[in-house]
Amino acid sequence: MRVLATAGHVDHGKSALVRALTGMEPDRFEEERRRGLTLDLGFVWTRLGADGEHLAFVDVPGHERFVATMLAGVGPVPAVLFVVAADQGWQPQSEEHLAILDALGVRHAVLAVTRSDLADPEPVRADAVKRLAATSLGTVPSVAVSAVTGAGLDELRAELARLARSLPVPPADADVRLWLDRAFTVRGHGTVVTGTLGAGTLRAGDRLVTGDSPAPLKVRGLQCLHEERSAVGGVARVAVNVHGSVDGALRRGQVLLTPDRWLLTDLIDVRVTGEPVADLPRTVTLHIGTAAVPVTVRPLGEDTARLTLIRALPLRVGDRAVLREPGGQRVPRGVTVLDVRPPRLARRGAGRSRAAELAAMTGRPDGAGELRRRRLVRRSELLAMGVPPPTAPVAGEWLVDETHWAALRERLAAEVKRHAEQHPLEPGLPTEAARRLLGLPDRTLVDALAETPGRARLLRRQGRLYGPGSLRPTLPPPLRAAVDAVRRELTQAPFRAPEADRLRELGLTRKAVAAAVSAGALLAVGDGIVLLPGADARAADVLRRLPQPFTLSEARRALDTTRRVAVPLLELLDAQGRTERVDDQHRRCRPEPGS
Repeated sequence: MRVLATAGHVDHGKSALVRALTGMEPDRFEEERRRGLTLDLGFVWTRLGADGEHLAFVDVPGHERFVATMLAGVGPVPAVLFVVAADQGWQPQSEEHLAILDALGVRHAVLAVTRSDLADPEPVRADAVKRLAATSLGTVPSVAVSAVTGAGLDELRAELARLARSLPVPPADADVRLWLDRAFTVRGHGTVVTGTLGAGTLRAGDRLVTGDSPAPLKVRGLQCLHEERSAVGGVARVAVNVHGSVDGALRRGQVLLTPDRWLLTDLIDVRVTGEPVADLPRTVTLHIGTAAVPVTVRPLGEDTARLTLIRALPLRVGDRAVLREPGGQRVPRGVTVLDVRPPRLARRGAGRSRAAELAAMTGRPDGAGELRRRRLVRRSELLAMGVPPPTAPVAGEWLVDETHWAALRERLAAEVKRHAEQHPLEPGLPTEAARRLLGLPDRTLVDALAETPGRARLLRRQGRLYGPGSLRPTLPPPLRAAVDAVRRELTQAPFRAPEADRLRELGLTRKAVAAAVSAGALLAVGDGIVLLPGADARAADVLRRLPQPFTLSEARRALDTTRRVAVPLLELLDAQGRTERVDDQHRRCRPEPGS
């Protein structure tokens, strides 16, 4: 299916033309048919040739009082049938509708000069073609027609068929964003909403969310052109029967979304077409899709501004929208969304800096540029912004700019070194402390940084980071002297660990002893019990010379030590696999590997 919207001045025959093309009545209300004036959006369709695809029309009102409704009709639609009457020529709403299409960046159109049976269509055709050519529509095919006599309708159908074939096919796997243009209740079915599906695929059974509530809505059924469907792909006119609780009734301007794929934002930076941004009033209305939301304008550069929305919308980089003053005193202005997660502007001069940054942004999704500006962002958030990730994550979902990552690696190495110098007894920098020092949102990023090759190799041990040569504590001179005293005493009696009073006398606190053990200067046998490094292997050699099995008492005498030392030492040898229990009273030495 292809979908077009009509556009043009009131009473130029838009509804009559699509009625003649489709054989269907676009005016849904009795008052519209009675007055011959379209008041709301109408939806009709036809097939282009016997084997051709369907072409659907969103018929919009042309009266100046209903420009907001016209915007809701053309907002989600990629192409337009522009109508000008031969007997009236170019009119004010012709101009405003064209300005809106230009603001939205619409590039596909066919011009129909209606009522060619009432006046020579050629002067009007030439004038309209010239006006359209000066906008985003460019030079478009044109056809003079009469809905009354049928003249030109076959030629118009041929041009519409060519237009339909030229329209780009949107990706079927795109995230769904269905702007609603109608919502009503059907007895026995519940809530039904309609809209133009621009991309992606809707399926019966899908779960969707609205932009106003995280509560899921289930797709109970789908219709396309009054036919029940199990799935509908964009571009298409679609009716969706939804079930679930919503905050208030669904209505035009709301949206149905693929869950967890969109960012709702009430603050955006944009590029504005037309006259300088400074000439905009402070409050205008932003039109996108079928939504019309009041916004506050803060000019930043000559053609860039920050918009604060009165309610959050699911927007992406590159979205096109329209700024329009209520009442339409000025020409509508086009908007291209540059940033849906802009930085706060709190410091002096931040606005000028931001304006310079925005001046270099094109509005085309640029993964490398976004990563360079943001330095660190989750992959899913970048995708939700409408920006393809330029690289693979460094950890989990985290994407990091390469230059920023290298700088972080250097900072981490410096912080690890600084910590080791300031805390020689505990040289390892805790990972959480490193995260805070670097201002990172996730500890996994610290781990990934530590594993990234750099000039200084970092090691991770038990939640701490160590630099080259700092894996063991460095003992300051007073502590080294105290440890040396213990070592001299143990050299004389290898298994007579110093008592707690002796350790205190030497100034060896629990923390100091732990540092000496970490530095490899002492061996911890138990709580507050230290021996020389290698004393465990030496004890095993002594015990192997005993008759096997042996008792605790026999081991104590062979080692020339006390029960205070012998008990934890034997437990350590058990844990090392050097000895093993035979029963409650006896142990034996296990054979040495290779013996």
